[in-house]
Amino acid sequence: MKKALLLASLSSFAVVAQANDSTRVEQPKAVATAQPAATAPKAEGDDGKFTFSGYLDTYYFGNFNNPASQSNLGLGRAADGSVINGNARAFDQKSGQFGIGLIQAKATYTSSKVDAVMDLAFGPFADLGNYGNNVGFLGAGSTSLAIKQAYISLKATSKLTFTAGQFGTHIGYEVIDAPANYNYSLSNLFNNGPFYHIGVKAQYAFSDRVALMVGLVNNVDNLFDNNKKKGLVGQLFVSPVSGWNVYLNAIASNEASADLADGTKADDASYALFDLTTTYQITPKFFLGLNAAAGSQKGDYQGYGGPTTSKSWGGAAVYSNYAFTDKFGLGVRYEMFDNKSGVRGLTDAAGNGASVNSITVTGNITAADGHVLLKPEFRLDSYSANKFQKGDGSLTPSQATLGMAAIFKF
Repeated sequence: MKKALLLASLSSFAVVAQANDSTRVEQPKAVATAQPAATAPKAEGDDGKFTFSGYLDTYYFGNFNNPASQSNLGLGRAADGSVINGNARAFDQKSGQFGIGLIQAKATYTSSKVDAVMDLAFGPFADLGNYGNNVGFLGAGSTSLAIKQAYISLKATSKLTFTAGQFGTHIGYEVIDAPANYNYSLSNLFNNGPFYHIGVKAQYAFSDRVALMVGLVNNVDNLFDNNKKKGLVGQLFVSPVSGWNVYLNAIASNEASADLADGTKADDASYALFDLTTTYQITPKFFLGLNAAAGSQKGDYQGYGGPTTSKSWGGAAVYSNYAFTDKFGLGVRYEMFDNKSGVRGLTDAAGNGASVNSITVTGNITAADGHVLLKPEFRLDSYSANKFQKGDGSLTPSQATLGMAAIFKF
């Protein structure tokens, strides 16, 4: 995920409790390159520190299929049978054209007793990361303001921290913030969420090698609850040896809509996801990571309709990167994702469940004293059935893209 690639938290929690917060938008699974930040003068008697940071990214990807849609999404099918864009890519959805990703403005206050994070975002990726809610204040197609995170953390003791508000999910390896990921394009595991939660959680650090987080949240990827039931989240962090970090993550929630279309109540639309994330810094230059997840759901999930019996999905991704110099590295991600049950959004062109194997090769070039990251990237996705449209209108199960992302961070 980043140059150092040590699996440590960047959240502004208590020192050891930091390691167990794997929030995506808090860049938990990677150590970020040191960034200069504006610091406000401290009032007399105040041990707190205010910092301001952020980033912006832009990209261009060519698609070897040359689709007329100029899209990397592939095809899918709506409930009425009409052909629609698929979701083969999470954020970098445009092909053959220049695109803007996300602009972040993040303010953080940190003291010995309390932390507060106000994390705002603008741009197309901000809208996409706001999944489950209205897209922007200006309606569909808006790239208006989105709140990525807004939470308060109270440090009850040196080991115990309570957090309340909206925070990035603890599930998964990759994060929304482009500077924190080694690869620019995001995995299918990331794409299938969740992205964020609203609720409360408690984190306790038993030692610098073991920590536990548990919490209650409204639901999955939505600001407002659609029923009175709450979701349960948890994470166990273990560091068996120096350089090896393990996160065991889980979420379980009843996502039933309060009222179904026929006026009846939906009592059970259970959603459960278990996730393993582990990384090992084998040498100062060579890094390995693994993310594996298994999920299930049934019922009228978030009011969209769904299976009456539980159906499952899952996948795994292996990450490896090598730092040839302090300014250049190369990373490879291989991922398998299985949604043959069709319960998640990743489908083939006919709208049926599918599986996909993906390989991504990404270079990381650091410039401008660490403020600029250049990421040349090649990605190949191979589906179990036709997914993508070629320039001549025919369908194919695979897609290859090649391009570059440029990221500025401060």
